Amino acid sequence: MAIMITDECINCGACEPECPNNAIYEGGVEWAISEGTGVKGTYLLEGGKEVGVDDPQIPVEEDFYFIAPDKCTECKGFHEEPQCAAVCPVDCCVPDPEREETEEDLLARKARLHI
Repeated sequence: MAIMITDECINCGACEPECPNNAIYEGGVEWAISEGTGVKGTYLLEGGKEVGVDDPQIPVEEDFYFIAPDKCTECKGFHEEPQCAAVCPVDCCVPDPEREETEEDLLARKARLHI
């Protein structure tokens, strides 16, 4: 499953530079698939919508840091554990119960993002 940041986030920003997929953004910031990845052209988001990789996407959260679920791989293929959770001082980086994914799914996403 992808990782999510709860509303207990204190906006310290410790998680953002740790993400190998550049999937973590400050609240209210638009994001794009291309940021921190090798993807070119278009990309199919988890909801089935195809977007240009540079197209700005709506922030997932306005008030605190968030993880773009279409870019989160739980650090599979990079680290043994999610780095955001490892560095979070308030333990607000947790598995997202709305997005259960297998390790195989996460590794496939990593391969799509880092071609």
